[in-house]
Amino acid sequence: MSNNHSEFRQRVDKFIADRVNKFLTTVPGASHQKDAKNINLEYYKRNLIEIILRLRMKRTIDGLTIHYFTKTDPRLAKRWCEYTGDEMLHDSMFAADLKKVGVSPDEIYSTEPLLSTKLLQGYFYYGLEHEGRPLASLCSSYFIESASEKTQPDIIDNIEQVMGKEYVRGQRAHVDHDDDDDHVDFVWDVLVKTANLPEDEEKILSHIDNVYKLFVMYYEELYHLTFDQSDIDNVA
Repeated sequence: MSNNHSEFRQRVDKFIADRVNKFLTTVPGASHQKDAKNINLEYYKRNLIEIILRLRMKRTIDGLTIHYFTKTDPRLAKRWCEYTGDEMLHDSMFAADLKKVGVSPDEIYSTEPLLSTKLLQGYFYYGLEHEGRPLASLCSSYFIESASEKTQPDIIDNIEQVMGKEYVRGQRAHVDHDDDDDHVDFVWDVLVKTANLPEDEEKILSHIDNVYKLFVMYYEELYHLTFDQSDIDNVA
């Protein structure tokens, strides 16, 4: 990997921005919560449930990432411990919003994850087991932090306008917390310190693209699960 991390980051950020724009303009229902004047409550609920389930499963991946760093770079192990500790209980923020619409913790954690969610976690395990390092999961963390920074404020603002402030308190607190702690910059710094092979720039772009494809699959699953067929042509 080249030493010009700034130039490569610009390339990665443009790559992510292009994917986010493609997502919002081509994936069914992708802009629903950002633009709709009537939020589909089942879509809203299941999306938050799935976020929580992803966070819960990602804890295990992060534990394995820390284990990897303990053997390769103790300083990164310490830093990722701090990041993981910070993220560890953020599911409670989303659960607080779900409580407002009658979804209990028991219902959240008894929900079977969607296939796309399982495949995303499997992709991380593949990277750890068969590539020998957590590059795939680190790329996903950067993609999610970066894409969320670009999309979540508008989504949360619209949900608040349509449903009310009390339904996004947890989500807004999560976004504000990540912004205050500069999670995007932090994850990037860890990512480029882990990617130390000449071919890693292309590997990073490939991992991000694969994670993007898995999130497209997720939102397509979510859409078809929560919208009636009669609603499909009328979704913002």
